[in-house]
Amino acid sequence: MVGAGVLGLPYAMSNLGWGPGATVLVISWIVTLYTLWQMVEMHEMVPGKRFDRYHELGQHAFGEKLGLWIVVPQQLIVEVGVDIVYMVTGGKSLKKFHDLVCQDCKDIKLTYFIMIFASAHFVLSHFRNFNSICGVSLAAAVMSLSYSTIAWGAAVDKGVQPDVQYGYKAKSAAGTMLNFFAALGNVAFAYAGHNVVLEI
Repeated sequence: MVGAGVLGLPYAMSNLGWGPGATVLVISWIVTLYTLWQMVEMHEMVPGKRFDRYHELGQHAFGEKLGLWIVVPQQLIVEVGVDIVYMVTGGKSLKKFHDLVCQDCKDIKLTYFIMIFASAHFVLSHFRNFNSICGVSLAAAVMSLSYSTIAWGAAVDKGVQPDVQYGYKAKSAAGTMLNFFAALGNVAFAYAGHNVVLEI
């Protein structure tokens, strides 16, 4: 799964370092691949029945009522959190684009850009299924690959700079540890995809 979380990987790598960063990326990839494979296998584990929603899978595993109480709260927390992150990030991106394109224009609050992005999300959320928004999915995949390629291409082109400090940014052990945990969160966000795999 490729998404906007990829943009956080350079920052994560700067806080993890080459060795731990590469190790965390590979371990995250293995865990993500294995758990996604498990979910795909469970999708049709009962002959003649498909589990297209997480709560259905939870109800099959834990029972009719307990399955809902275990799965739905966790799913809501993840979905609401991801939606908030994407709306704020999308609003910031729209504002940045507006400020770059129209430097002489009146300054518009970030809140309005977040509301514009959220409105687009609201409209897209009312489409029937993923096939209805395949054009949006294609554009998102192309953009994700494009900005990833631009990021590493620009880094390779620029090369090692003589006046840049490439060590950890934090000046204290506690700061380095907190940045390390923040970087782990960035990597986890970059490997998202479980929230839609059953529906796909």
